[in-house]
Amino acid sequence: MRTTLIVSSILAASASFASEDIADQYPQSELYSKPVEVIPHGVVVINGSASARLAAALHQEIKQVTDKPVKLVINENGQGHAMLGNSYWADLGVDILAHEEAIEEVEENGDFILQGMQRYNRDKAEGTRVVIPNLSFSDRYDYELGGVKFEILHLGPAHGPGDTQVWIPQWGMMIAGDIAFHERMPPIFEDTCTSCWIDTFENAFMALNPTYVIPGHGHPTNLAQVTRYTRDYLVDLREKIAGHMDNGGDLAGAYYVDQDRWRHLDTFEELATKNAGRVYAEMEFE
Repeated sequence: MRTTLIVSSILAASASFASEDIADQYPQSELYSKPVEVIPHGVVVINGSASARLAAALHQEIKQVTDKPVKLVINENGQGHAMLGNSYWADLGVDILAHEEAIEEVEENGDFILQGMQRYNRDKAEGTRVVIPNLSFSDRYDYELGGVKFEILHLGPAHGPGDTQVWIPQWGMMIAGDIAFHERMPPIFEDTCTSCWIDTFENAFMALNPTYVIPGHGHPTNLAQVTRYTRDYLVDLREKIAGHMDNGGDLAGAYYVDQDRWRHLDTFEELATKNAGRVYAEMEFE
């Protein structure tokens, strides 16, 4: 059995990021863009998709590339774009794997996440239900298919609970999930520890030195690009907030620290001020 690695950029529309001005790159499908075969070998699916219908659409595209069955679905975290399509794969009897913290998030917030998706997706949410992954891991889960070894890793705290990376050493390929961004501004949540994210990125992610990086959002890229737009962004924002605080600045002023260097990133307008406020709240108690 061979292993086929297919990359699909799925636009998980949400109240925060969706826009009717975004051109649909693949109008004949519910997928935002056509999946691309990166390496002709697997079928391991990373992320269950943002709905059952999106999962089904992705599966149809996979079938055009290979007749091999999907053997494993890996959720990169417990967010809606990663796990709301689990129901489709579970109904096919496919094993679904996630980090234990991601599973806790699905158990705690899954219904709330589903309701949010149902509000903006309306009829396209039909058939989607919350399904808890049936396989879990703490630090590492090794999997082999068709002679390809997958190291499913939790490198440490980063973007959110249960962040998962899939490392394929023989290809020098890291399927990074949301630890790494390069086209969109990294979103910082209320429970995100940015100093932890930087530490995990520098001491664990970069140490693997991948040749190819497939981020959770955006096109395949390399380590230098995600370092610039993830690690460097977080360091820069923390330095700006630290300077603001040293000068007696308050939360209201923190929203307006200079982030112009990053203005070209997608979702800058939606996230820049929110990120600054959340980093201020984090650093206030460090």
